[in-house]
Amino acid sequence: MVRTGAPWRDLPEMFGHWNSVFRRFRRWAQTSVFEHVFQALSGAPDFEYALIDGTIIRVHQHGTGAKGGLVLRRSDARVAA
Repeated sequence: MVRTGAPWRDLPEMFGHWNSVFRRFRRWAQTSVFEHVFQALSGAPDFEYALIDGTIIRVHQHGTGAKGGLVLRRSDARVAA
């Protein structure tokens, strides 16, 4: 709501009464809750469990040249030369 400049009254009902949501947002903004959350989430990442292994990555069937295999065609520039 803040980023787009839309009125708080246009907040969908599923989020609760617009004034309650607005008051909570203002209270959190004034007490630096958003800054604390950002600092906690943007700290030094722990890559201990981040693994990239070719054995677990699958290519989509179109990327493998399925149905007829890979077809190599000469470029028009080489044919003209």
